[in-house]
Amino acid sequence: MTRSHPHPHSHPSRRALLGGAALTAFAVATGAGAGTANAATGTRTAAATTGGGTWPTEFPLPNGFLPEGIAIGRKPYAYMGSRANGALYRTDLRTGEGGILFAGGTGLIAVGLKLDHDGLLYVAGNTGVARTHDSRTGEVVATHQLSEPTGHFINDVTLLGDRAWFTDSRAAALYGVPRGRAGTVRTLPLTGDWVQLPNVNNANGIVGTPDGRALIVVKSTPGELYNVNLKTGHATKITLIGATDVVNGDGLYRIGRTLYVVQNRLNLISVFRLNSKATTATLTGTITDPRFDVPTTAARFGNRLYLVNARFTSPQTPETTFTGVAVPI
Repeated sequence: MTRSHPHPHSHPSRRALLGGAALTAFAVATGAGAGTANAATGTRTAAATTGGGTWPTEFPLPNGFLPEGIAIGRKPYAYMGSRANGALYRTDLRTGEGGILFAGGTGLIAVGLKLDHDGLLYVAGNTGVARTHDSRTGEVVATHQLSEPTGHFINDVTLLGDRAWFTDSRAAALYGVPRGRAGTVRTLPLTGDWVQLPNVNNANGIVGTPDGRALIVVKSTPGELYNVNLKTGHATKITLIGATDVVNGDGLYRIGRTLYVVQNRLNLISVFRLNSKATTATLTGTITDPRFDVPTTAARFGNRLYLVNARFTSPQTPETTFTGVAVPI
C-alpha cells in the first residue's frame, strides 16, 4: 500500500433514494470466487481469484435491493439493509448463500447497521427514525423517533458505551439510543469546529475512538474527519497527514488505531493511522478493487473487510443487480 491523494475535483454524493421499490422474487445464489490480494507498487488492489476450499469474496444480493449498510458480529453472517423498502438480508460468509431476514415495508428505509453482542441489530432509518431488530428472526423490537421526519437523514450508527450513536447527515446533531434497554434518546448537538453545510450530506460514518471516550465522524462534504466529545458535543477537526481530504467519505471502520474510510464514488478505502488522542490521522495506504462499484460501508470478519456496492452511478431500479465483496486487510 502507498499514499495517494483523493481527487480534489470529485463531487460529494447524495444518496439516491428509490422509495417504495418492491423486492422481486429471486433465486438464492452462491458466490463462486475466492479472493486473494495482488500486492503491487502503488495503490493496493485486491482482486478475486477462483479457488477451492475457501470462503467466497463476492456474493449476490437480490435484484433491486439498493444496499447501503453492512454489519457482522462474532459469527460468519453479514446483515445488509435496503434503501428500497427497509428490508434486511443475511448472508452466510462461508458459502455466499443468503436470504431475506426482514421483508421491509412501504415507507421504510435501512441504511447504516450495527450488530450488538446480544443479537440486537441497530438500523438507521433515514427519515428521522432508527429501528432495533432481533437478528435471529428479523422482528422489529423497537422503533425510535430521533428527530422530525423531514429535514433529517439518519444515516449511520455505531455502538459505544451504553448507547447506539446515530448520525444525521442533514442536521448538526448525533442521537444516542440506549442499548438493549428502555430509556430516553439523547440528542447531542455538534459544536466547536463543526459547520453544518446546507443542502448536502454532512455527518455520515461514525466509530468510537480507540480509548472509547469520544466519537469519530466523517463529514462527507467537503471530506473531513472530526473527534466529537461525548459529554459536550464539541467537535474537533482531525488533522489529516498525507491526504488533503476524505471527499465522498461514507462508512468508517476502526481496528485499534487503524481507521478505514470508505470513499464511495472514488471506489476507494483510505487507511489512516490515528495518534493516541485521535486528533491526527496519517494516511498509510489505500485499498481498491476492480469489483468495487460505489461501495458504501464496511464490516470485518477475520482478516477481511466486507463491503456492499450501492452502485449510485447505475440505474436504481427493481432489476438492478447488487453484490457484496470482500478484500483482505
